[in-house]
Amino acid sequence: ELDMEDLAAKLADGKVGLVALAHMSNVLGTVTPVERVVALAHAHGAKVLLDGSQAAVHRRVDVAAIGCDFYCFTGHKLYGPTGIGVLWGKLEHLDRMPPFLGGGDMIESVTFEKSTWAKPPARFEAGTPAIIEAVGLHAAIGYVAAIGMPAIEAHERALVDHAMRKLSEVPGLTLLGRAQDRGGVFAFALDNAHPHDLSTLLDRAGICIRAGRHCAEPLHTRFGLEQGTARASFGLYTTPEEVDYLAGALVKAREFFA
Repeated sequence: ELDMEDLAAKLADGKVGLVALAHMSNVLGTVTPVERVVALAHAHGAKVLLDGSQAAVHRRVDVAAIGCDFYCFTGHKLYGPTGIGVLWGKLEHLDRMPPFLGGGDMIESVTFEKSTWAKPPARFEAGTPAIIEAVGLHAAIGYVAAIGMPAIEAHERALVDHAMRKLSEVPGLTLLGRAQDRGGVFAFALDNAHPHDLSTLLDRAGICIRAGRHCAEPLHTRFGLEQGTARASFGLYTTPEEVDYLAGALVKAREFFA
């Protein structure tokens, strides 16, 4: 879990301008207490950017209630296409920011002497947008909205509780992250098994996981797992029976690697 005392100490001198962190860990599944982080950061004059790529698909996100200054997420983790994402920002901040890219439709007027930028968000959307990707993301958001985030949260909460029980029963399996508030992401290490070998074995059993350091090498170093971990991710389509099947396959894998 996030060490709030350590964060407070890092903010104490008032020199931090921006606090950027994940709303939910893509390795541990830990959900950051974002409201507390925002209140603490703002009290010390810092803005807050939250990466919600892992959280947006698993739980309802209310940026007004959170109080953050910026919130972003990627489309493909929300069952949408790759190559597109979302960055939300408070208008007061976006209005003061210059564009980072030039192109069509991001200016109000241009002369030889100066350019006048368009109002946000057009100011930051230069040139031809990713039209197909935007249509796909819109459809994905509509799909999730039709199911309803409360239903998705309830389903995944039950899955997480079930998975914690089943995976904890697998001999030789080490689970990373046991926070009370967590999402449906489980990173684990199995005795005597390299995560890539474990992934290959599970793939032959029809189970798709990810193996490696999951773009979080310092985190794995902290846990003494430099070679990485295996990670199973649950979604709205995952069933308790599939969790049981994973646990059973891990028991067989331990016997194989023993």
